[in-house]
Amino acid sequence: MDPFADLVGLLRPRATLWGRIKGTGRWAVSFRKRDDLLFCWVEAGECRLTRSDNDSVLLRTGDFAFIRTSSPFCLASDSGLEPEDSEAIVAATGSTELVLGETTGRCATLRCGRFVFGTTNEALLWSFLPSLIHIAADQQISWRLRSLLSMNDAEGQHPGPGSDLVVSRLMELTLLELLRSELLRLKPGTKGILSGLADPVIAKSLSAMHHEGARTWTVAELARLSGVSRSTFATRFRAVMGLGPIEYLANWRIALAKDELSRGTKTIGEIALSVGFQSSSAFSTAFTRAVGCSPKRFVRNRQCAHPRD
Repeated sequence: MDPFADLVGLLRPRATLWGRIKGTGRWAVSFRKRDDLLFCWVEAGECRLTRSDNDSVLLRTGDFAFIRTSSPFCLASDSGLEPEDSEAIVAATGSTELVLGETTGRCATLRCGRFVFGTTNEALLWSFLPSLIHIAADQQISWRLRSLLSMNDAEGQHPGPGSDLVVSRLMELTLLELLRSELLRLKPGTKGILSGLADPVIAKSLSAMHHEGARTWTVAELARLSGVSRSTFATRFRAVMGLGPIEYLANWRIALAKDELSRGTKTIGEIALSVGFQSSSAFSTAFTRAVGCSPKRFVRNRQCAHPRD
């Protein structure tokens, strides 16, 4: 299996194109810390994106920005302006179209939206996605992202048979494109799954573990599959991924188990076998150690947080 596709599938991305920003002359608008993933693209004009303790980024026509709101940020015509709070504007006007600035001057128009993920394995995303991804209009991926998000917008405004599936696949493709673009820009020494997928030796072992996640893999088997010695493989895997291969496999199995538990279509015993445990008790012990609660409690907590209609 393709580890990229596996990760995106577990995240269950959805997106909402929630509004538009129209700024004229001098303007600035701030966004609060919300621990989600916002995105915007500049339809016309330009503006600066600033975050605390970070240099500002100039966004020009056709540029994309994906921003993790782990800290506040601001969009503005120029740095140094006192921004208006975006949530206060929406609350006061009842509209998600933010009209900012003066009556005359240079104009900028941005489309904005938010990614929403299945919360079960959302932490996987934050472990390898940087806080800001800036994609310039002249990058090949830019028009592909614009096309995917435009199709998502059109499907949402004029739904038809199978719309839910269409939107789901469009968002998976959008996130996949985003991760692929980040793969090309990895800095030397970066640890994590993206670095592992970019490493020809480690990528082979990741594909094998994802393809046969329930198999009792050994480091020696994975090394042989990757074409290097056991010691070389173990050292390289930890250097690239930030953890050992068997530890990664255990984490991946728990992620799959959490996803299956949240679906509620299999018993705990069936899930235990499907992810590589020989008994429910062994699975429960490993799951509790990794997640902090038993599989049964995990299911109960999910049901309380998302009661059925």
